[in-house]
Amino acid sequence: MVKKDYTLYGTKILNLKMQEIGLLICLWKNKYADKTVDFATCVDKNGKRYNIELDNIRGFEDDFEK
Repeated sequence: MVKKDYTLYGTKILNLKMQEIGLLICLWKNKYADKTVDFATCVDKNGKRYNIELDNIRGFEDDFEK
């Protein structure tokens, strides 16, 4: 069973592959035969859930808080 971390639930992220904003749901580790890769489960602006390597997303902040 994969242990999922929901600590950052709801954090706004930027998907670097698709250049789209989304929300982070959880973080988890995907264990392959020879290594372990950190993954995130996210939701895009249309509500579609997807899994992506953690290296391909970053936190995103709006600068419109004036």
